[in-house]
Amino acid sequence: MRIGIVCPYLWDIPGGVQAHVRDLAGTLIGLGHQVSVLTPGDEDSPSLPSYVVAAGRTVPIPYNGSVARLQFGLVSATRVRRWLRQGDFDVVHVHEPAPPSLSLLTVLLADAPLVATFHAASNRSRFLAMFDSAVQALLERLSGRIAVSPAARKMIVEHLGADAVVIPNGVSIAAFAGAEPLPGYPRDPALGGTIGFIGRYDESRKGMSVLLEAMTELVRTRPGVRLLVAGRGQEQDFLDELPEPLAGSVVMLGMVSERDKAALLRSVDVYVAPNTGGESFGIILLEALAAGAPIVASDLPAFRLVLEPADATGSETGSQRRRSEDWRRVRGGLLFRNRDSAALARALEHVLSDSTLRRQLAETGAELARPYDWQVVTGQILRVYEIACAAAVRS
Repeated sequence: MRIGIVCPYLWDIPGGVQAHVRDLAGTLIGLGHQVSVLTPGDEDSPSLPSYVVAAGRTVPIPYNGSVARLQFGLVSATRVRRWLRQGDFDVVHVHEPAPPSLSLLTVLLADAPLVATFHAASNRSRFLAMFDSAVQALLERLSGRIAVSPAARKMIVEHLGADAVVIPNGVSIAAFAGAEPLPGYPRDPALGGTIGFIGRYDESRKGMSVLLEAMTELVRTRPGVRLLVAGRGQEQDFLDELPEPLAGSVVMLGMVSERDKAALLRSVDVYVAPNTGGESFGIILLEALAAGAPIVASDLPAFRLVLEPADATGSETGSQRRRSEDWRRVRGGLLFRNRDSAALARALEHVLSDSTLRRQLAETGAELARPYDWQVVTGQILRVYEIACAAAVRS
């Protein structure tokens, strides 16, 4: 099958959508399909894989609690037309088609069957609120709609009056399960333990302020505890503003490759996700599960979806429902009360002090991550492609 995929965000800036498109494209190519990915960026960028086509420069636009660098205009439209013509695709798969971007342009210009994946799960999208009717008319051209989570599907239903099949983000399980730890890790937990965080640490909804408050409590009883931080942000400003008790307790790793991210997750005693909201799916939690890292996360719907899955009847499958007033044990980890740094500190202390619990959570992680392996997820997406192509033939 000849498949065109559109990523609306810059390829070389880490993000959930970019990672999804990269891994999906790689899996499809491995299965023998011909894949071309269109993405914003300079055509002479040396970091682009051979199957990626750059469509020019972007402009920054606030979106879903962050800043997305998107692309729209006459020059971009010309490049989209050229890519579509040269690709002669059997199906075109666009990601996040609602904001003004390459994806929305492609929906407007493509003649091939169109499939869209919606990643965002904001309760109310400002862009969709302003342009509901116009965007809805464009998206009626879609032959298939995919949401990465029930929350993302809910946004499609409420804003666009349409429905979508839920197909989650995937994870390359073998890459995380088989990764080598970072040099010098894992440390002896008796030294205080090692906690991992990956994300844009200067973006408020990622919850770093909550984590630092919890760490300030934790170092009082665990002076040797270490926090490994990987991701994008103003590192020196961050270090300069650290609370005094955390001096020497935080290790900054900067931007890391996929290989080093897997190594980090194999190096920690617990991975923490203190996010405060705006998450449609906990892909980093899946990666941590695949790597065997015990998890402590905010009690958000997107994170519960991963750590506390439901069975066929919709019932929660957590094997232990032990609760305290501010955190609870579920099958895949511990969920603490959102934005509550004291609750996070107590949950981290509980995991770090219980080696049996850490071992149990590591063993459970592989089982929970298995249905999300990219081989499984890609098979589900290919089925949507087949249905979209069949519908185009009938029409």
